[in-house]
Parts: sequence; structure tokens; C-alpha cells
Amino acid sequence: SPADPRDSSRLLIVDSRRESTHATFRDLPHWLKPGDLLVLNNTRVIPARLYGHKISGSKLEILLIEERSPNCWLALVKPGKRFTLGATINFDAIGNSDSSNHTLQATVIDKDQATGGRILRFELPTGQSLWERLDDYGQLPLPPYIVNSDAPDERYQTVYANQPGAIAAPTAGLHFTPELLAKLQRLGIEQTQITLHVGIGTFRPVETEEIKNHAMHQEWIEVSAETVSKIKQTKARGGRVIAVGTTATRALEGAAREAKSDFIDPFRGKTDLFIYPGYQWQVVDGLITNFHLPGSSLLMLVSAMIGREQLLSLYQQAIALEYRFYSFGDAMLILP
Repeated sequence: SPADPRDSSRLLIVDSRRESTHATFRDLPHWLKPGDLLVLNNTRVIPARLYGHKISGSKLEILLIEERSPNCWLALVKPGKRFTLGATINFDAIGNSDSSNHTLQATVIDKDQATGGRILRFELPTGQSLWERLDDYGQLPLPPYIVNSDAPDERYQTVYANQPGAIAAPTAGLHFTPELLAKLQRLGIEQTQITLHVGIGTFRPVETEEIKNHAMHQEWIEVSAETVSKIKQTKARGGRVIAVGTTATRALEGAAREAKSDFIDPFRGKTDLFIYPGYQWQVVDGLITNFHLPGSSLLMLVSAMIGREQLLSLYQQAIALEYRFYSFGDAMLILP
């Protein structure tokens, strides 16, 4: 279950001397400076988990990943062997939906080799989009380790989430409250937003023996001209660019990799950037992040910022002091 209120979660701070301090997330203004820039990921988690059945009655579960073309979606499926080409799946509406007496139907039209998923074509009346019907048929895809939580779905969204498209929350942002964001603004700590729609690439473990051989699944990012301008102004005045989460980090560094200039340009498209130790940072100076799963690309990204041995030492501190890990867990602030 999440901390209540959001900013009452714990915060482990690591500074440039690599010394650690323990605080509460609402103390964040004490550790930032006027002129710093927080970069927030404004993606919003969609109700991407749908439960359905075949005409035979066999029950099925899908997780929508991304729309490939109008009403055709890439989805992870369970059990996969029942999703043969041409198979038809029916989905019943949930709750007290206006669509409660209607069934949504989809057909398997292709298999995706990269993910092992299926491409589903949803049958909808002309002019209708599945986006308009997701609230009727889908559920928020909470991670499998969140069980029996009384937290409402909105607690798995950041307070600034406004761009639907993610299948998981950018969890470092879950600690912010409107009041904390307003206080930071009053203190001269600027804020800007990017979009990275969190997909399966963020969560798939690194299983290759050589980490550089790990292939990241592409995720959609958008870094606006306004955000690029704020970043350049921050750097010019000697401020620090602090990414809120590994997703904001990948968006900024991914845009820098695609830039035609020598720094960062606005970018809208997909990135498969994989950040691991040895990476040469282009934009991000500091990072707010949660505590991640072993073997994950997220853990390697944080290692690239502070070093593997230092990171493992900090994790041992967090375990000893009973910090909470993963999506509804506590946070770490890494400062240059």
C-alpha cells in the first residue's frame, strides 16, 4: 500500500561526496536549490488489462501494450497457446458501465516476434476508437506484487498525469502532492514535463550475459521545445537538471541522442536507449528514483549514475532500515 499522504514516504539522499542522509520526501525542498529544474513524466496509466473468453468458454487475459494502427493493438496474452491466428475473443464490460449489456470483440491477426505478444483487431462501430471504451472494459494493470491493497486506482497515478498511454506508473512521481509542487515553485525550483509512455521495456529483466547485448523494447517519448528551452536556461544559470524517475531520464537522454545539435533538441518518437554503467550523461545531473528489482534495466541506469558498488551499499542500508521497495515504495535522491 502507498504512503499516506504521498509525501510522507521516506527519502534517502546521496550527495556529491557519496554520503547518505535519511529524510522524508516532503523535505525535498531542503535538498534542492533555486534555479534547479525538476523534469516530470506526465504519462497516465490506461486501463490496459482486459479479461475475456473464447466462444468455447476458455478464459483469457490480455495486457494492451500499444496501438499499432487504429483499433489494432499489440497485447501480451495469457495463456498464449489459446491465441492462435484468427481466434476471436469476447470481452464483457465491467462494473456499472453503460456498456454492461454489450460485448467487445477482438480477433488475433498477427504475432509479434519481438515481444511474443499478439496483434488484436478490435471490432467497433465505424468512427469509434478503443480509447473511448477502455474505461468500460479494462482495469488498471497494477503490478502483480500489489495485492489486497485498499488504495484507489488514482493512487497509482501521479497528481500531474495527463497524457494517457502507459501500462505502468512512473513511480518516482507518485510521492509528489500538489502542495509540495507549489512549495517547490515558490522557492524558485522550476518544473517542466516530458512524456514517456511506460511499456514492457522498462520492466523486462536483463537476461543476456553481456548487458550491452540486451535489447530494450521501444517506448514513446515526447520532449517539447518548451522543455528544451527550460533545460538550456537551467544549464546557463548553473542550475541542475533533476529527472523525476528513470523514465524522465530515458526521455531526456533519448532526445539528446537523436539531436541534430550538440546538446538536446525537441523530439517526438520512440526510443530504445539502454543506460548502463559507462554511459556518458548528456542532460541529466541528478535523479529521484524508487528502489528497483534486481537484474532490471532500471537498476543499471541508476548504477550508471553513482556506480554499482555504491548503489548496492545504499540498497543494503535501505534494507537494514526497512525502506519500502518497488512501485509504492520509498525514494532515493541522487545529487551531483
